[in-house]
Amino acid sequence: CRLAAMSHRAGLLSAAARVNLMLLLLAVLFSWSSLSDRVPEFALTKIEESDIKDDSGKEPLTEDDADPEDLEVFYPTHQWQTIRPGQAVPAGSHVRLNLQTGEREAKLPESEDGKSQTREERRRKRLGKVDVDANSFTSQELKKALAKMKESEKAERKAQEEEVRKKFRPIEQLKEEFEKLNVKMETDYEIMVQLISKFNSSASTLADKVAALYDLEYYVHQVDNAKDFLSMGGLQLVIEGLNSSEATLKEHAAFVLGAALSSNPKVQIEAIEGGALQKLLVILATEQPLPVKKKALFALSSMLRHFPYAQQQFLKLGGLQVLRSLFRQKGMETLHVRVVTLLYDLIVEKLLLEGSQQEEHTEEKIHQYQQVRLVPAVVEQDWCVVVSNLLGMPEHDTREKVLKTVSVLMAFCRERYRRDPALSSALSLLRSEYEELAAQEQREGDSDGYFSELLGSVNTIIQQL
Repeated sequence: CRLAAMSHRAGLLSAAARVNLMLLLLAVLFSWSSLSDRVPEFALTKIEESDIKDDSGKEPLTEDDADPEDLEVFYPTHQWQTIRPGQAVPAGSHVRLNLQTGEREAKLPESEDGKSQTREERRRKRLGKVDVDANSFTSQELKKALAKMKESEKAERKAQEEEVRKKFRPIEQLKEEFEKLNVKMETDYEIMVQLISKFNSSASTLADKVAALYDLEYYVHQVDNAKDFLSMGGLQLVIEGLNSSEATLKEHAAFVLGAALSSNPKVQIEAIEGGALQKLLVILATEQPLPVKKKALFALSSMLRHFPYAQQQFLKLGGLQVLRSLFRQKGMETLHVRVVTLLYDLIVEKLLLEGSQQEEHTEEKIHQYQQVRLVPAVVEQDWCVVVSNLLGMPEHDTREKVLKTVSVLMAFCRERYRRDPALSSALSLLRSEYEELAAQEQREGDSDGYFSELLGSVNTIIQQL
């Protein structure tokens, strides 16, 4: 009886358990159905990219990580397919976990236009230019394709390195070249010492001495180099070179002297004390080739500018008469404008000093300029007519410089100019010519052109007369 009762109770309990199990399954199915209605994409699948991490937090194994020999290739289609264990899923495939079966499934990804990409398109996109079979490829083909890709990357990297090597030199080579440069580098002082020694050597030929002077002229343009040139005795050697019987040597010596004298008061003082002024005037007064006189006039101009003491000595030594003689010598026409320009600069230099505030200059300098009687000597030696006669020259640049000099001399030569019919005729011709040229400039849109300025200078002189 007891056994029958226990059997009856077990049957009742088993029936109840089965009912409870059925109710639990119905509840689960109902909850899944509700979740599917609300969020379709999370109903029974979980779509993921092949390169995301798995549940353990590690990167999933792909064919790039495993040995291609050990992988069986999975060929996805536009439909979901089950991935068997050990199969390699191509990168970029859509992968999901089927919650009903518990298996992983994959298919081809969707393209940008919403259409699924074909296997061939995927393979081209992934493998690039690798030549593979049109229908499928094996693990061996994958291995070869990867090897080709690595070789291509190495080749490209090597080509880039070669290109960089061509454009840039190694730092070791640069250091070696700089060390060589530092060993061979010489200062301007050392170079001038060598050039002076070469010029003064009795073993040097005429060509060697001329070459040394030619190079020295480049260095002594700098004020500091010119002072060093003076301290090492080079200036006196060049002054003595003005007495040479060789015209070429005399020409280049005067050229170096003029370069060293330019805007360098210390060298100017030493030069005039060394007798350079007298030697330059002798060259200009005697018969010499034109290149020699041209360089001598350059050196004389460099000595006289902004040096009133030298200007006084120039007038005492008859320097104006020497320059006046150049206008009577044949073949010296190119020097005429240079002489007029020098006179213009010296007259304007003194006028600007007298018109400026005396506090800006030392009393000694003002006193020295007061001793320079340049303008009275110019008027006395009839430079007024010598200058105005140059207006007949055809070059516009020459006319411009002559017009400026005539304007400066107007205050001292007005009466002489009024009695000069040649000047009136020359000014009338210039006005007619420049009126036409200035009108042409205005027609071209240049109202303040070069010829308009020259016309203004001509009209100013005519009005002053």
